[in-house]
Amino acid sequence: MSEEPVSVLAMRILHTSDWHLGRTLHGVDLLDHQAAYLEHLVEVVRAERVGAVVVAGDVYDRAIPPVEAVNLLSDTLARLSEHTTVVVTSGNHDSATRLGFGSALMRERVRLRTRVAGLADPVVLADDGGDVLVYGLPYLDPDTVRSALAEPGAHDGEAVVPARSHEAVVGAAMRRVQADLAARPSAAGRRPRAVVAAHAFVVGGQASESERDLRVGGVEHVPAGVFAGVDYVALGHLHGPQRISGPDGTVLRYSGSPLAYSFSELRHTKSTALVDLSGAEPVVQLVPAPVPRRLSEVTGTLDALLGAAGEAHVDDWVRVTVTDEQRPADLYRRVTQRFPHALVVQHRAPQGEQAARAAVVTAAADPVEVGADFVRHVTGRVATAVEVDVLRRAYEDVLAAERSA
Repeated sequence: MSEEPVSVLAMRILHTSDWHLGRTLHGVDLLDHQAAYLEHLVEVVRAERVGAVVVAGDVYDRAIPPVEAVNLLSDTLARLSEHTTVVVTSGNHDSATRLGFGSALMRERVRLRTRVAGLADPVVLADDGGDVLVYGLPYLDPDTVRSALAEPGAHDGEAVVPARSHEAVVGAAMRRVQADLAARPSAAGRRPRAVVAAHAFVVGGQASESERDLRVGGVEHVPAGVFAGVDYVALGHLHGPQRISGPDGTVLRYSGSPLAYSFSELRHTKSTALVDLSGAEPVVQLVPAPVPRRLSEVTGTLDALLGAAGEAHVDDWVRVTVTDEQRPADLYRRVTQRFPHALVVQHRAPQGEQAARAAVVTAAADPVEVGADFVRHVTGRVATAVEVDVLRRAYEDVLAAERSA
């Protein structure tokens, strides 16, 4: 579908993702801090004269977000659209149906890409160098979208359904994008510049503990090579900002989440990617995100932590590990008096440290492996292949039910 391009002098886009509106951190409501980040985003758009904001999925933290999160998103999109075009895709946490509701009624400068049918229909921007096409790929669950991404076969046009993997469905989606791009008129022998927003786990990415598992049929990763032929890939899903090694001429980057959503992220420098597409290749500048409260962890005896060792962290969101030989009396009260924003308080005697660490299960753990470990713990034997298959199918059924909620 053709449309009039939105013109700017020099093309710069602001790439962000994984807002997770409505999420909490160890029970702490983060909505005010998320609102502060979005206020910062509006100010960056104003100051930098951004041509488009690209949001690569996981706008909400769950399929049915709280009302306050919906209101915050509505207000933010309205404010951003006063200054720029906004392209929003759905992630694996979002309900694509709910996020995309009313997309046909949205104002011209808010474009929601939540359906397979629209993934090869770009938002057309333009600057002095010509058109810039922004394609939005929603999160592609193989079980849900395989049929919709079927391609003509070699014999009698019989449809070929992609395999049950993220590589297969993202590859099929990108072939549609590449076909649309190839059909566009070029200027001075050069195809239009192209940006793809995608929510996926690309090979080479470094995960943290707070991303939800994407595994379906044991295959969750997407090779970077499937994104060949475009200039910039605005990735979402992984919460650490990072560049991924991609095919020649294509820059792939995760913007990361704007806030830390687990202690595994405490060393992340949260940012938003400002991408200049005016030159021969994309130039990325990372704009630091505001830090509402520092995330840190402290370890030591209770006396040490109540003394000088804890002084630098009294205003932080902190995970406190007390290492006295015996659990100190009234531990929680004494720690939280010292650290009023403590999120985790635990006692770990020195000799038990390794055993305790081995027993920890985080959100980054493979749920099927956790289930198999439980079978071994209960039965005293390794889970059989049949049992592992039952666990995997049960887990995937739960994921499917949650996405359809």
